[in-house]
Amino acid sequence: MDDLKKATQRKMSFLATLKAVFWSFFGVRRKSDYESDSQRLNPVHVIIAGLIGAALFIAGLVLLVKLVVSPA
Repeated sequence: MDDLKKATQRKMSFLATLKAVFWSFFGVRRKSDYESDSQRLNPVHVIIAGLIGAALFIAGLVLLVKLVVSPA
């Protein structure tokens, strides 16, 4: 339980977490950045950023499909 408390108190901004998750969605991460982030990222922020990223990805796909399928 102490490990979880320590992990959630990591000092990396939510914006930096969003950036890390964004690049992870594309699979473009340097190994050194990944190792550095894994030590500093707050797991709660990663989960929230992942959900936001997934929602934006799905919304983008739905919008793209609507544009392609709609009558011209």
